[in-house]
Amino acid sequence: MKLMFGMIPLLLTVALAGCNQPPAQAPEKVQPLDTSEQKTPVADTSQPVASGNTPTAADIAAVAGLNAQFDPARDPVADLETAKVEAQRGGKRIILDVGGEWCSWCHLLDAFMEGDSEIRRFRDANYVWMKVNYSEDNENVAFLSRFPAITGYPHLFVLDGEGKLLHSQFTGELEKGKGYDRGKFFAFLKQWAPPAK
Repeated sequence: MKLMFGMIPLLLTVALAGCNQPPAQAPEKVQPLDTSEQKTPVADTSQPVASGNTPTAADIAAVAGLNAQFDPARDPVADLETAKVEAQRGGKRIILDVGGEWCSWCHLLDAFMEGDSEIRRFRDANYVWMKVNYSEDNENVAFLSRFPAITGYPHLFVLDGEGKLLHSQFTGELEKGKGYDRGKFFAFLKQWAPPAK
């Protein structure tokens, strides 16, 4: 019994650590937040979107699929090609959101973005947001090896329209309490937004 009570501080420390470290073993299946009203169809993005100035319905669906969920079956190389075409067409930058369905802070970030229309509009006007899965099912090692090491999840990489890395953002610096700090997050988005035309 004494051993069990002695383990409580250790268990609390581990539980409070959140998603700052990748899963050391098989991650528990976390139920995603109920976003049934905001679900976005996942499209086949094996081919990049068309390069014309006016996006087609298929282009819109392909881009929406980039941010639908962390999917171990998605190909981030093909997704990045789609994101680059859209970023160049719209004069935007790209944000890679690296995480997984197992990550509670990843779901908190999704809820934070969906719950703040001003930040979401600014994000959508200036960035193509692309989720990159990191999980036991698919760590996307080859794709992620071209970027700086990640120390916690979610992690954000800001790229220019050509896919060149501009900034690596540890999201722990954007947190406040059990969520995200609106001022810090908005400042981050504004700092890395493309220059005004």
